Amino acid sequence: MFTEKNLQRIEDLKKRYPTTQALTLPVLWIAQEQFGFISEETMKYVARLLDVSFGHILGVVTFYTMFNQKPTGKHHVEVCTNVSCMLRGSGKIVEHLERRLGVKMGGTSSDRKWTLTEVECMGSCGTAPMLAIGEEYYENLTTAKLDHIIEDLK
Repeated sequence: MFTEKNLQRIEDLKKRYPTTQALTLPVLWIAQEQFGFISEETMKYVARLLDVSFGHILGVVTFYTMFNQKPTGKHHVEVCTNVSCMLRGSGKIVEHLERRLGVKMGGTSSDRKWTLTEVECMGSCGTAPMLAIGEEYYENLTTAKLDHIIEDLK
């Protein structure tokens, strides 16, 4: 169940959107903020709350990479491996991260500090390779630059 504060946020959003279906993205974002990820139970809850089908909610959650369907570590590292990043060394970045963080791509470290995820284009082709950790973007990466970023987050 959403907190009273989040239910009020949703009520406020309803005044700005033409239908409850149009609220899908912002309400899922609120759900992820509150619960940390979007479980099947959360998807069903949001579907009931917005009076839309579970299939609609499932489709949105599985389409957008910004929604996590399982718990993530404290630091969610999303590495772009699309063409531009790949051509400019994202493979080396991934290998370095896996070694340094002790977690394979798609996994979460045993201490739940790091989750490593591969994502498609993040719109930074001119400054590839790049990754995001939470809301922060890091571009023109090298393994040395990556080591500094990791040390700052420890």
